[in-house]
Amino acid sequence: MKATIKTQGKQFSVSEGDILIVDRYPKTEAGSTVEINEVLAAGEGENFKVGTPFLTGASVKAKVLENKRGKKVIVFKMRKRKGSKRKRGHRQELSVIKIESIKA
Repeated sequence: MKATIKTQGKQFSVSEGDILIVDRYPKTEAGSTVEINEVLAAGEGENFKVGTPFLTGASVKAKVLENKRGKKVIVFKMRKRKGSKRKRGHRQELSVIKIESIKA
């Protein structure tokens, strides 16, 4: 079964057993379960349903495999002829999740 979910402002098309890298879920640790209730579409074949905007009663359960940090991104700003420059770094907090079940 396939589903299209919305989590943390982003949409993903998933099926059971998929592994995703998403923004970190707050207050979760490796091994905990997350339930996603914002399901936009779910089903397979003739049983495919599309919500307006979400399907009522549909949910996706996912297991958090690990919490990690992404690669470092360097933000460098320089203003020419002013002697002004700024260098900052950023590492995004990420969660690696595995889709366990889809309930449509």
